[in-house]
Amino acid sequence: MKLICIGRNYTEHIKELENEKPTDPVVFLKPDTAILLKKQPFFIPDFSDDVHHEVEVLVKINRVGKHIDKKFAHKYYNEIGLGIDFTARDLQSQLKSKGLPWEKAKSFDGAAVVGHWISKKEVADVNHIEFSLKKNDAIVQSGNTSHMLWKIDELIEYVSKYFTLKIGDIIFTGTPAGVGKVFANDKLKGFIENKEMFSITVK
Repeated sequence: MKLICIGRNYTEHIKELENEKPTDPVVFLKPDTAILLKKQPFFIPDFSDDVHHEVEVLVKINRVGKHIDKKFAHKYYNEIGLGIDFTARDLQSQLKSKGLPWEKAKSFDGAAVVGHWISKKEVADVNHIEFSLKKNDAIVQSGNTSHMLWKIDELIEYVSKYFTLKIGDIIFTGTPAGVGKVFANDKLKGFIENKEMFSITVK
C-alpha cells in the first residue's frame, strides 16, 4: 500500500507559499510507515522546529488499475476520507534550496494522518466537498474540492500513467490555503461538511 500525494492543487495555497503554478500535478509518495497509528498523538520530530499541518481530502483505491481513462476513474474508488500531510517546512525549504528531494520533510514516521472513511454516496458531489481543519476549536483551514486545479478523477488518470494503482492505495488530493505551524498540546480536528473525520493531539 502506498500514499500518493498531490502538491500545489489549490491556487491560494500556491500563492501563500510563493510557489510557481504547475502545468501538471506535482506528485510525491509517502511510505505506509508515515501513517499515524490510530489513537496515537502526533509527535513533533526532533529534526524540525517548523512542522505544518496540511488538511486534505483522501481517496482510497478499490481495484487495480493502470492507464485509467478519466471517464472510468470513478469506478476505482468508493470511499472518501480526510487526513493531514504533515510537513517539516524548515527541512523542506533547506532541501528544495539545494535541489534535493524532500521526502525527509514529508515522509517521516507519523507524517500522514488518515481519518475515518465514508462512502462517496454520502456526499452529493465529490467535486464539491466542503472540508475544514480546526486547531484548538478554531478553523484554520477550509476548502472545497471544487477549487482543485485537478479534480479527483483527473488525478487518478494522471497518477495511473506512472504508477499502477492497487487496492488500498490512498491519494492525498492537495491542501487549501491556511497551512500553519503546530505546537505541543494542539488539538487538531478534521471535518467533511459537519462530520468529524479525525481528532489528534500534538506532542
